[in-house]
Parts: sequence; structure tokens; C-alpha cells
Amino acid sequence: MKKFGLLVVGGIASMILFSTIGPIVGLMLSLVVLYFILKQFLKADSKKKKIGLAILGFIVIMASMHNIPSLIGVGAAYVLYLVYKKWNEDKHKQVKDETDPFVNFEKQWNDLKNY
Repeated sequence: MKKFGLLVVGGIASMILFSTIGPIVGLMLSLVVLYFILKQFLKADSKKKKIGLAILGFIVIMASMHNIPSLIGVGAAYVLYLVYKKWNEDKHKQVKDETDPFVNFEKQWNDLKNY
């Protein structure tokens, strides 16, 4: 039943992630453009260039504000990562128990004590 719950949560998170891929890419691109505008703004010497870059930066900030719902997609990606980690936790734990010689020794010792 635990695996079914993880499957449902992972399915919902993957649908949310895939539906917000476009806004995530848009937000990343607008933030990269904003970074380069800021670098050019700090290098600029003339007031005309600074005013032009400030206006352009404001426009890009407004474009990036439009893509803020993509943070839901980033949260869904994190949930998907947690589901993947939890899903593989059981497999890793079983393999560790089977290969650990001390666990096998304890099992055999308990079997001998019960005879």
C-alpha cells in the first residue's frame, strides 16, 4: 500500500512538473537576461545608457513576474525527488540486510537458541 501511495504522489507531481516546464524555462531565460542587463547597467558610464537599461530591466522583471507560478513546478520536482528517494530506500535497506554478515549471524544465532 505504501508503494501505491508513492506512485500516486509521484504521478501527480510529474504531471504538475510537465505542465509547468514552459514557465520554468521562461523564468530561467528571463532571469539570465536580467543578470546580463544588470551587469551592463553596472558597467555603463552614460546616463542615457543607464536609463535605457533600467527600462529594459523593468520590462524583463515584469516578464519574469509572469512566470512566478513555475515555482510550483520546482516544488513538484522536489516532491518527485523525495518520492524517488523513498521508493529506493526500501530496496537499498533490503540489499544491505542481505549482504551484512552481522545481520545473518544474528539471525542464525537466534535460530540456534530456539532449538
